[in-house]
This record gives sequence, structure tokens and C-alpha cells, in this order.
Amino acid sequence: MRLDLLKRLCETPGIPGYEERIREIVIPELREGCDEVSTDALGNVIGLKRGGTAGPRRKVMIAAHMDEIGFMVSHISHDGFLRLQPLGGFDPRALFQQRVIVHAADGRGYRGVLAPAAKPAHLLDEADRGKAPKLAEFYVDLALPGERVRGAVAVGDMVTLDRTTEEVGDCVIGKAFDDRLSVFIMLEALRAARGTQCDIYAVATTQEEVGLRGAIVSAYAIDPDISIALDVTLAVDLPGGAEQDRVTSLGAGTAIKLLDSASISNPKLVRAFREIAEREGIKYQLEILPRGGTDAGAMQRARAGSAAITLSTPTRYVHTVNEMAHKDDIQAGITLLARVLERAHEIDYTL
Repeated sequence: MRLDLLKRLCETPGIPGYEERIREIVIPELREGCDEVSTDALGNVIGLKRGGTAGPRRKVMIAAHMDEIGFMVSHISHDGFLRLQPLGGFDPRALFQQRVIVHAADGRGYRGVLAPAAKPAHLLDEADRGKAPKLAEFYVDLALPGERVRGAVAVGDMVTLDRTTEEVGDCVIGKAFDDRLSVFIMLEALRAARGTQCDIYAVATTQEEVGLRGAIVSAYAIDPDISIALDVTLAVDLPGGAEQDRVTSLGAGTAIKLLDSASISNPKLVRAFREIAEREGIKYQLEILPRGGTDAGAMQRARAGSAAITLSTPTRYVHTVNEMAHKDDIQAGITLLARVLERAHEIDYTL
């Protein structure tokens, strides 16, 4: 695996609606494996790899979203502290005293500390200790005088969490695995596929974290027959959790989703994915996610609908700066997607 590419994807900033820096990485990568690459009005990057047969062909759409959860500057106080508008779902408990980068319009990045507007622990009354802060209480401290902050930063500037991508044990950890890890899997699977008979549309989508918006418009334009969303899912194989609530486990293989709160996977696609994985000796697990959704929810309902499924990567600590995925599960996802693309013209998905 090209872990250097994964590192570039995850460390490059791009909140919903501000994915241009990720596009600069994705476009040349897609050009290497696709016949055409284009963008649309919402900034989706669409790579088309034409099939190898003449005449009408099935259209297979793969969607992996480029955006990461983050913030937008919503207010600058007279003394230079920044208030924030969240874009995506955060757990305030995971944000306490994190480092962030404020990305100014001139291209400069300003590092700061994210903290809640509350008394330090040393000054808290006993009754207030242990209370979780609210998201609206957080501000950014850039350690600069107010006039310098106001001269450098503007309302609307992007704010992302500050963390690198690293190899740890059998895993990789970092921020924005949701969903840059899936963008990486899509790019690597296109390279690994040995030949396809369907027209493959590989789409790096935008604004998934605020309502699957990029997938809605790209799926409407493509009108796919088969839709495959790529995303991370919860690996809750951790102390304090019941076995039946694990959703997935690290190291047990790529995850074939059965359902989440946005879509129910096409049963025949689930069966086909399982058969291909078993035939090829690819480790997999089945996933039921009680809450949360993926771009499959948008693709499944575009125009007259399509047969949709999600292929997930088990990930611990989702929506934090230390998302963790097992390298074997990542490779299993790459290999299974490549083998599915090679056989997609044979799959019976009709209900």
C-alpha cells in the first residue's frame, strides 16, 4: 500500500464545501487509471474508466467522500479569540485542549488551541468537576494579540484539527480517516483491478458530513445501475463494550454493510460481495450500524433508484483525531473492491 498517499490525503485540510486541496491530490491520481476525469458544480471529482465491451454497459458508481469534519470561524472577539461553527458531528469530550489549524484566505495556517470557555480544573467547585463541555462553548486561542488575529483571520475561514497520520503496531492512526481512507481504497482498487467490463465511475464526493450532498448530485448525473459507497464504520472492540455492540472488530477483515440508518444494502449485492470474498480468500465481516449513514443513502434513491451497498473499513475512535484502522483490513477492502469491479458485469442485482 502507498501509505505516503494515505498520509497526504488525511493530513490535507478539507471541510465540507472547502475540499479544493483534496481535489488537487485526487485529480492526478484518477487520471492515471481513468479515461476521463471531470468535476461538477458541487466540486465532486468524477473519474470514468470505460468498460471493455462494445454496446450498452452497466454503470457502476463508487463514492468515497473527500470532506472531513471541521469548523468555520464564526466570530472574532476584540481580544482575538475565535468562535466556531461546526461542520459535521463532534463529540465535545474528544475536543478538550486539542490543537487546531486555522486556514486563512492567504494560504497561511495558524496553529491554536481549542478549549471550552470554562474555569481551569484547579478553580472548579466540586459540583462542577466532571461535567462535559458543550460544543458551543469552545473557542480557539491563536496566542496572538487581537489586532493581529483580526488582520490575518476572517469569518468563514476553515479550521481543522491538527494531527499527523502514523503507523502504530499493525494499524495506522490519524485524523480524517472518515473518509480519506476510503478515497485511498478507491484509488488503490482502481489500480489493482485487472480489467473491467462495466463503465466504472469513481467519484470523490463532497459535503457528505452535512447531508450526502455531493453524492446526491453526482448520482443524479451518472444514473448508475450499481452503487458502491466506501466509508469507515465503528469498531467497538474495546474495553467497556458488550460483545453484541461491537459492530465490527479491527483485524477481522473489510466490512460488508447490511444496513445503517440511511440505506439497506441490496441483498443480492451483499451475497455477491460475500461469494467473491470467499472465493478469493479475502477476510470480511458483516456490518449492521444502528446509527449513521453513507453516500449509499443518496445513490440508492437517485432518479429511479439503483442497487446500492456500502463497503466499510472498521475504525476505532471515529470522529476523533486518533482514528485507527488495521492495515490488513484496508488491504482486504482494496482487494475485494478490485475483484468486485472485475466481475460486476456478471452480478444479478435485480429484486
